[in-house]
Amino acid sequence: MKRRSRSQARSAKTRVALKAAAKSRGLRTRAPRPTAAYRQRGLGGSHGAEPFYAHEDWHEPLGREEPEVIVQDPGRDYFHPATADEIRCRLDRVPSRFTNELEVVQLSRMTRKRRLFPCYGMQWGPNIYLYPIEDSLVETYIRPPRPNQVVEARMYGGKWYQDGPVWRLEWTEKTIKDFYLNNVLIHELGHVNDHRNRNFDARERYADWFAIEYGYRRKVK
Repeated sequence: MKRRSRSQARSAKTRVALKAAAKSRGLRTRAPRPTAAYRQRGLGGSHGAEPFYAHEDWHEPLGREEPEVIVQDPGRDYFHPATADEIRCRLDRVPSRFTNELEVVQLSRMTRKRRLFPCYGMQWGPNIYLYPIEDSLVETYIRPPRPNQVVEARMYGGKWYQDGPVWRLEWTEKTIKDFYLNNVLIHELGHVNDHRNRNFDARERYADWFAIEYGYRRKVK
């Protein structure tokens, strides 16, 4: 599958979409809505483009004493790189002050609509959503990676290479697990704990720093 862009945003249009999704499920909405951030898989695209919101099971804050891990069927030809137990163990190694607000980590299913703009992960309020990856362990892109994307993949064992007119990012079961547990999960946890920044660039800088400080540098060797 060919990817298009990787972005994270929050807008008035997004808030309307989330509110409508909550109403359609009979959930009570609140104001203001929780902040949201997407970590899309892909390259290129416009930084000002609106994010794509496929249907999701939005979990309202319930004041859970500890994070709940929910596992959905990943879908045909996809799998979840990390198990529920591995996610719990990884969160236990993060200082507790950073997990106090976290309520749900959901390993979501891959749907037809989500395949159009697939994400590695997403944060919505006190919740984290992690998305499955192809069984082939190979991602296909229509544009070459940016230098920072090559560096990031290399840090976790991912390998970029050109294949004719497309670019591919190849993983192994071990390296994709490392990437999800020590980068994607921790990056989204950084968003959960970011109560100061509101614009896209500032929130991304904080989440990237958080993922390095509490993910990459604290990996189990």
